[in-house]
Amino acid sequence: MKVAVGLSGGVDSSVAAGLLKKAGHEVMGITMKIWDGKIDAVGGGHACYGPDEADDLENARQVAEKLDIPYHVFDLSAEYRKVVLEYFESEYVSGRTPNPCLRCNPVMKFGLLPEKALSSGLEFDYFATGHYARVSFDNEKNKYILRKARDTNKDQSYGLIFLSQEQMGRMLLPLGELTKTEVRAAAREMYLKTHDIPDSQDFYTGDHTDLINARPRKGQIMDTLGNELGKHDGIWHYTVGQRKGLGLMSEKPMYVKEIDANNNKIIVGTRSQIFSSGLIASNLNFITIESLTEPMEVGVKIRHTPMEYMAKISPMSHEKVQVEFKEPQWAVTPGQAIAFYQDDIVLGGGIIDTSFVNEKLRPNEAQLWKIDANVTDLAIR
Repeated sequence: MKVAVGLSGGVDSSVAAGLLKKAGHEVMGITMKIWDGKIDAVGGGHACYGPDEADDLENARQVAEKLDIPYHVFDLSAEYRKVVLEYFESEYVSGRTPNPCLRCNPVMKFGLLPEKALSSGLEFDYFATGHYARVSFDNEKNKYILRKARDTNKDQSYGLIFLSQEQMGRMLLPLGELTKTEVRAAAREMYLKTHDIPDSQDFYTGDHTDLINARPRKGQIMDTLGNELGKHDGIWHYTVGQRKGLGLMSEKPMYVKEIDANNNKIIVGTRSQIFSSGLIASNLNFITIESLTEPMEVGVKIRHTPMEYMAKISPMSHEKVQVEFKEPQWAVTPGQAIAFYQDDIVLGGGIIDTSFVNEKLRPNEAQLWKIDANVTDLAIR
């Protein structure tokens, strides 16, 4: 079987290629070049997008050489700017906080990259990556099913919720049954130089505002009662749940509660005011089911962490669902994705439009000790 592996220059994709080669498949490595150098960014951080890309490409080349497999690089920087960076900027300027991986994976990594490789004359049956997730075919449902990885702390199924049936049908995820510790051990056994490379922590090495070409636009920072507490230079500097960088004088710590793009305002509140009892999501993609026709009790993830929460999802229309959390959740952020789970199976997901609050369920200050202190400074970039 011929398999093209998306090599990133990191340990996961390197081991995925090595395992497939060891299993007897005809393997080649392919990488998309996405850094175009148009942003004055400082290197030194391990990320998907940044000036250190040349180092990642060299790492991938050396891995391919060590594994004795062909290696090809495809320049998709123009496509990446249009698909990911322009989307990223548009969302932030609109007062939302995007997750670029949710855009990149279905359109670029599992879409344009293998398509570009095939159109260049390369031949392969499957496309593989180093993602921690599992995919299989369900004969009864006549569908490909996406499942969490065995290593739930490293599970990346959240980032794959917008893949199509066609994409899942041609992809292999060799690391789905492995833990991160086992992957690094396998890399050492294969004598791969990537065995100790740190995991990528973000998609960009610098400050996210570097990617936003917008002039400063001053506006008000207000509390929930309509009192002005300060000024801002652009709503794209903020995300729901953010505390740092507000520059406010207040008796209690204040956090971004809402970004009012229509009125160019940042609304802040106390810690207890940043909790939501539910949300509305759109841009839905269901995997295991055709559509949601009746309320369901599911597990949900509202950001890329191992944390999963119980909720009821109910259809509002063909394009929207309402989600009601069993317990209020911190910093529900418009623009981020929500994934729906039944045990380890991914039902699908969507994009968060807005959140809502049931005042009876809002936690009081005395209950907030239950919340992890790290979460209160959450600022998804």
